Amino acid sequence: MRTKSLKKNTINVVTLGCSKNLYDSEVLMGQLKANGKEVVHEAEGNVVVINTCGFIDNAKEESVNTILEYVKQKEEGAVDKVFVTGCLSERYKPDLQKEIPDVDSYFGTTELPNLLKALGADYKHELIGERLTTTPKNYAYLKIAEGCDRPCSFCAIPLMRGKHKSTAIEDLVTEATKLAADGVKELILIAQDLTYYGLDLYKKRALADLLRALVKIDGVEWIRLHYAFPTGFPKDVLQVMKEEPKICNYLDIPLQHISDPILKSMKRGTTQAKTTALIQDFRAAVPEMAIRTTLIVGYPGETEADFETLKNWVAEMRFERLGCFTYSHEENTAAYDLEDNVPEEVKQQRANEIMDIQSTISWELNQEKIGQVLRCVIDRKEGNHFIGRSEFDSPDVDNEVLLDATQQYLKVGEFVNVKITEATDFDLYGEVVP
Repeated sequence: MRTKSLKKNTINVVTLGCSKNLYDSEVLMGQLKANGKEVVHEAEGNVVVINTCGFIDNAKEESVNTILEYVKQKEEGAVDKVFVTGCLSERYKPDLQKEIPDVDSYFGTTELPNLLKALGADYKHELIGERLTTTPKNYAYLKIAEGCDRPCSFCAIPLMRGKHKSTAIEDLVTEATKLAADGVKELILIAQDLTYYGLDLYKKRALADLLRALVKIDGVEWIRLHYAFPTGFPKDVLQVMKEEPKICNYLDIPLQHISDPILKSMKRGTTQAKTTALIQDFRAAVPEMAIRTTLIVGYPGETEADFETLKNWVAEMRFERLGCFTYSHEENTAAYDLEDNVPEEVKQQRANEIMDIQSTISWELNQEKIGQVLRCVIDRKEGNHFIGRSEFDSPDVDNEVLLDATQQYLKVGEFVNVKITEATDFDLYGEVVP
């Protein structure tokens, strides 16, 4: 017996994966709203659009499970239609159509107009910068480019997102101006590779030029840089970071590994010596910069010696922020031709060891912050605490600053000065001061 489907004529967009996917969902939702459609994000609706991730095994598994869950709801009559888009659909569409045929239609990452048509909407070219943001009102992601030209052996992103394609500075300024008018105070710049920005449009690396244009927008108080690539990093960005108070002293630069044999096999185009020199250049130019990086352990052929090199380097470099992933063997990548010869339990053990080292570093760095006054933005209220962040922390992945909500009232999106009174591995506690 069919159950009654909920929220008739409402499109529920479900987002999986990274911030770049979230941005794409927001653009889709903006187009749907402009077409007069009722649209929600991860709430109840009788039509479901799943924006999938296909990056690594865990993400693919989550995407498939989510598709199966909504197909089951469709069979039970709780939803009427299920559409799938995003990276997993781009990469595995024929397989998905065969294995899960009850999905109404699958769309790739570049098929937004076709997806809209299936949803009874038209793609509106004039909607530059129009999107329905899903983040807390004080910050939003700004995707400055799509795709990637890097040849990294382990990465399937070029298969799913295509070649690097920068968005013009004037279009990004238009989009950012609209976001600021809606109350957004922090722009988080994202791309597969920020440092490549502009090479296709302007025949030069133009990230610094973009930053100089964005800092002029009234209402924007923080601009944060995510996903820079170490090879060919444009050093003029450091000068802008020093000169412009709106640019957060923060950089997310995934380094992946440091052992030279592994870097070579990964096709990263750099060495341990060059990478170490680059980090030293960052810290010399902007001493207060918080550097976030991510690492991969268990890559094919990673020996105990390679891992020891990585461990020692992590301890030596003392990154302010660090995440660690286990290698995922991805079809149609260069590394897929190599034997995935590090056992899963060894991969996990190595990841745990790296994070144990980082936890100690983070605790020590946080202890140094006790007594300091940091300018923080309030993201949300949770239980008896308001949750804020300093300029050295990005949402969801970095430290948070907790403030006692029983002692003071704060507004989401408000900037306050916080004296740090206590610190743990990954959280700071403090009180608002004038």
